[in-house]
Amino acid sequence: MEEERKTVSVGIKPLLRVLAREHEPVPPVWMMRQAGRYLPEYRAVREKAGGFLDLCFNPELAAEVTLQPVRRFGFDAAILFSDILVVPLALGRKVEFTAGEGPRLEPLADAAALTSLHETIDGKVLAPIYETVARVKSQLDTKTALIGFCGAPWTVATYMVAGEATPDQAPARLFAYRDPENFARLIDLLVQGSIEYLVGQLKAGAEVVQIFDTWAGVLGPQQFEHWCIEPTQKIVAGVREQVSGAKIIGFPRGASAMALPYVQLTGVDGIGLDWTYPRGIARDVLQPRATVQGNVDPLALLAGGGALDREVDDVMKELGDGPLIFNLGHGILPATPIAHVDCILRQLDATPSYELILPASLAEAFVGWLTHAAAPYGYEVLAPA
Repeated sequence: MEEERKTVSVGIKPLLRVLAREHEPVPPVWMMRQAGRYLPEYRAVREKAGGFLDLCFNPELAAEVTLQPVRRFGFDAAILFSDILVVPLALGRKVEFTAGEGPRLEPLADAAALTSLHETIDGKVLAPIYETVARVKSQLDTKTALIGFCGAPWTVATYMVAGEATPDQAPARLFAYRDPENFARLIDLLVQGSIEYLVGQLKAGAEVVQIFDTWAGVLGPQQFEHWCIEPTQKIVAGVREQVSGAKIIGFPRGASAMALPYVQLTGVDGIGLDWTYPRGIARDVLQPRATVQGNVDPLALLAGGGALDREVDDVMKELGDGPLIFNLGHGILPATPIAHVDCILRQLDATPSYELILPASLAEAFVGWLTHAAAPYGYEVLAPA
């Protein structure tokens, strides 16, 4: 019987290695909302920019806040600073952000309101965001990956229908129950817009994209499959039709028992888990099928001390032996002390790891030597492209 081929990658960014289902003893780290109000340097730029959307659409300033947490903490990935609601904006919907209140949109109260939307996204609206991606990419080192993102169609639709965030997303759920045909029209518009938006980010320099389905957890199993899994599956396929092999992470917050079919049916490379998902189940059921990302409770990060230490230890104990991207189960809270983020990184760095840095003139010789040395043990060395 032919032995299973094993591989060792040389010169690939840690986040990309893990998304290729390789194991890193010290997992790559980034954190959702890593660019945000907990950082004084972010607050200074935000004040300079004016409004939130003004910041999102200013490539110079958006690139700066994207890079700030990477400079401060040395994260393994930068994630584009933007917002999931730029897609409705590019579809012709008015979007505003009010300080202390969050997003406000013109509600899509009924099927007639759908006629006000563009059939395709306006590329001119999103052009500054692609410029931000290119600016960030040009300033990252060879170890740091760049993540782009979009909101999942279901989650974006919940804001579009209600015109704001609601506790249980009842307006969108009622629309979907009462008029599934027209709600599907809205979802289809968002699927196509999201494909174009993610492809634009990848072509501008993003190496990974994440699909945020923040409100997936309010859906029952059948609705989850229809409004969360199926649209995500279409986005994954549509993006890869244009960008072969694109690396995609899904974050269906609150998926619970639907996390497994989500992984099996969507085709994502990785799944982000919120802090409520049992890590032992993630290890046994999800990690054999996809890279797992997560899932420290943001409140444990806020609390710090022994509570945070135990969270980090438990993530590593349960998930650290498989393909893992270390992250939170949702975004960093604004009141989080910077020192607590440093504590996580020091705790992870205590995991033994080894790195060999060679002059460029010796790199080719090293790869040849490593190939020869690894061959008797059944390993294949993948040299950098």
